[in-house]
Amino acid sequence: MSGKKRATLFSSALPPASLGFALLGAAHAVAQVAGGVALPAALAQVHAHPAMHPQAAGAIQDIAYRAMRRLGLVRALLRMMTRQIPEPALLNALLICALTLLTDVEDDGKMPYEPYTLVNQSVTAAASDPALSRAKGLVNAVLRRFLREQDSLLQAARNTPEAVWNYPVWWIEAAQAAWPKDWTTLLMAGNKMPPLTLRVNRRQSDVDACLARLKAAGMEALQIGPDAVMLANPVPVSRIPGFAEGLVSVQDAAAQYAAPLLDLHDGMRVLDACAAPGGKTGHLLETADVRVLALDNDAERLRRIEENMRRLRLHADIRQGDAAKQDWWDGVLYDRILADVPCTASGIVRRHPDIRWLRRKTDTDQLTTLSAQILDNLWRMLRPDGKLLFVTCSIWPEESEKQAAAFAERNHAARLSAPGQLLPTTGREVNHDGLFYALFQKPPS
Repeated sequence: MSGKKRATLFSSALPPASLGFALLGAAHAVAQVAGGVALPAALAQVHAHPAMHPQAAGAIQDIAYRAMRRLGLVRALLRMMTRQIPEPALLNALLICALTLLTDVEDDGKMPYEPYTLVNQSVTAAASDPALSRAKGLVNAVLRRFLREQDSLLQAARNTPEAVWNYPVWWIEAAQAAWPKDWTTLLMAGNKMPPLTLRVNRRQSDVDACLARLKAAGMEALQIGPDAVMLANPVPVSRIPGFAEGLVSVQDAAAQYAAPLLDLHDGMRVLDACAAPGGKTGHLLETADVRVLALDNDAERLRRIEENMRRLRLHADIRQGDAAKQDWWDGVLYDRILADVPCTASGIVRRHPDIRWLRRKTDTDQLTTLSAQILDNLWRMLRPDGKLLFVTCSIWPEESEKQAAAFAERNHAARLSAPGQLLPTTGREVNHDGLFYALFQKPPS
């Protein structure tokens, strides 16, 4: 889609620095998610507005992500204050964004914006859009009613699991079934804003030097893994000292387990299957002098790998191909294989809160079938005594532990020590996404 066409998806004469502009932009993104578009793709289209600047883009993104984390509650509030779902979809999305900000209290007890400023800017946003101008009175009435009656409305809204936890009911039930002792903690973790965690490039730097650079730049940070440094407050990557030079990369602490688990040695031939956007590819190459083939089926995502390799000053053979097939393979066996297979991404929902609303209950079965095909196919490409690391960013046992057990049985694979299921956690010193790791070794010939 051309930039000109994308810009027409969000057209506004409001000042880009205004809250009204940010609300309307976020509403366009939220409306697209309701139509089945992933939030990053929706935001990319909104950010193509010709008047967009970094501050406005950041505000739009912040509001849209907040809305995804509070969608269950806000939908319940709207059902009580409107006779039917407001139309068009953009109007419904604007009300969702505004109510999100009116109900979202920060850790310090403060709200992101003053309530009456928010109401006025929401009305201004509606008035500025030809599709919404007739509904500005409705926007004003709904938001002011909420301010008058918020205590009783919030109490009444929280009478359904979806409004309490801000997940679809099927997701809540799946968490209860899979993790009966931990399900509340899991759901709450998914509603937290994730930290910004860095991986130090050990070829060019070390953790102590990274911490010193961050401190000199006025950024508080803490080491939470061998090469992992977590910032106290997220910042744009352009502000991170050493990022442009490849001294650090952005990577969750749980994702940094992969490269060390593979037991890499110089000269090994390594396959990183389903590799995009290349975070783990870079870590493999930072760990040892290995020859890495980074494979992915998506040509656009392959460009992300290329960009990461250039920034890190590393080299990988980057190839487009389907990990479930062999038409891309040269027939030479690999010493190590990293299989970060497709899954529902339920373990990284705090980073991608739209996933919970886009996924369906049946997706788990479909993705598990695909992942099993990929694992069996890759196993044929592994040399005797070689090791395959199976990774998912899921918390559903069907995609992780049950998949690993079935794979080991089908292929007579020896299972080695690995963390298994890492549940998402939000502690000060232990803070990571929910990933699963299973390590297998092929029998000697």
